This record gives sequence, C-alpha cells and structure tokens, in this order.
Amino acid sequence: MKIYNSIDDFQKVSFPVLTTGTFDGVHLGHRKIIYRIRDIARRNHGESVLLTFSPHPRLVIFPDQNDLKLLNTIDEKIKLIEDAGIDNLIIHPFTKEFSRISSLEFVRDLLVKSLGVRKLVIGYNHQFGKNREGTLSHLLEYGPLYGFDVEEIPAKDIDDVNISSTKIRNAITKGAINLAKTYLGYDYFFTGKVVKGDGIGKSLDFPTANIKINDALKLVPGNGVYVVKAVIASTIFNGMMNIGIRPTIESREDTKKRKIEIHLFDFNETIYEKTLEVHVISRIRDEIKFDSISALKEQLTKDRIESIKILKI
Repeated sequence: MKIYNSIDDFQKVSFPVLTTGTFDGVHLGHRKIIYRIRDIARRNHGESVLLTFSPHPRLVIFPDQNDLKLLNTIDEKIKLIEDAGIDNLIIHPFTKEFSRISSLEFVRDLLVKSLGVRKLVIGYNHQFGKNREGTLSHLLEYGPLYGFDVEEIPAKDIDDVNISSTKIRNAITKGAINLAKTYLGYDYFFTGKVVKGDGIGKSLDFPTANIKINDALKLVPGNGVYVVKAVIASTIFNGMMNIGIRPTIESREDTKKRKIEIHLFDFNETIYEKTLEVHVISRIRDEIKFDSISALKEQLTKDRIESIKILKI
C-alpha cells in the first residue's frame, strides 16, 4: 500500500476508485465500502484510493469539545486499512482552512483535478465540504458533470442496529467488549509501554505489567476486569487485565488515578519499557472494593480460572 501525507503528494493512477471519510475503527461498515472499491478497481484494472484526514475533523471544528476519544491511533488505522487491501492511502491534514472548502470545490478541485476520481463509493448518509453541506444529491449532480460515477453503500445492519464509530465508542466505554467486537469485526486493541508500578500485584502472587498509553486520544475501555491477549515482540501471551482505580488498595483520594494493569499467565520476564499490543477478548466483571486483601487475592484466583476457561487454554 502506498501512503501519502497530503492530496498534493498523490501520484495519479489509472482508473482510481475512491472513498473518503474518517474511518475511525475501520469497522465492518467501513470495510464493506473498502472491499467494494477494491473489487471495482480490480475489475477495471485500476487502483483503490482511500482519502482520510488527520487530526480527526471534530478536533479542529470543535476544539473546545475535548471529550472525543478515538478507536484507532493513526498507526493502527494505517495497519487496518492496509490489511483490508487498499492500494493507496492519503492522510490529508485537516485544518480550519480545509474545513471551509465548499462541497463543489472539494469535488472539482480535489477529487477530480488532484485525484482524478473515476468512481466514488460513499457510505450511507455521507456528508462533506463546508458545514457538511455536500450530500449524495450533490455528488449525483457533480458526477456526470466531471466524469465520475457515484455509488452509495446502504447502512450496514446487524440485528437492525446501524454500525457507527460512535456506537462502538459507547460500547467500549461501558465495557461492552463483545458488542464492540460484533461491530468492529475484530478484538478491540491498544498499544502501550510497560512502566514501573508499586509492586503490589507481585505481593499478591499476581505480578502485573503497568501500561501507559502514550496517545491521549486513544479510547480506554471502561473500568473492570478483562481477558486479554498481549503481543510482545511478535509473541502472544494470555492474561487478564484490570482497568480502574484499585479501590481495595488505594485509600487516599489523591492516589485514585485510573490504571491499566495486566497479569500475564506463566510469565516471569522483566519487560519494563517494552511495548505491548493488548487485545481485549472479553469482560469478566466490574472493578469492586473487597473487604480485605485476602478476599481480593481469592477473587483474582477465580478471575484467572474464568479467563483460562474463556481463552480455552
């Protein structure tokens, strides 16, 4: 896959079949569009082109609304799009100036003149241009005028529920990992660095790797205990994870910061500063406060048994 950091950098190809959007999550609905442009391009001896943006448009248009968290970092998105079989990926800088481009300018100057689009495939209810003024009706009007065809993919339904990145974010925030997987088509994952903790897990016979996610926009699942698989230097390890404030251990309010702690089964290596790719398989239970450390330890043993059962190992 060829990657371009701007529309201006794009090198025109024969019969470009294009789609455009934010594609946060690269979920099943997104992939239906991706597979469609990939198949059309192959049938016409052309190439598929996906135009996306960084940063996320909402961060630029509504800078004061800082509650947005994303399903993918830019590197994760690139990997998922490449795995889906796209030939050309354009990650165009989204700025305030860019947001003011009219729908006509977007089509005429960018899609047609700069990218040479021959076929445009869009998702259900796609909008574009200044104030999201551009719609399917605009594209159907511009297409014959500028020499490209337009196709809209209907809403992807699962049990009559439309897939959207927002619905997936809400599911993950609530800890509804299985629902999120149904929408995504893969296990939700994140990447972080192992940092030094306070060693309490080790004293409980459940040593943990404390994970720090460097991308502040990456969405972290809701508090609770999860079954996970962790990838360290291309090797996969099974384990369980706690996300939360550790109410049984932390008594002072100023120490109750949200932490991500992973216990890997049958693992005793030192991995400080190593990078982990953590795939969240399932949620076991809420994070709760126990009456004693021994009660917590007893529950951790039960969590391990449950995790092994889910992982079928």
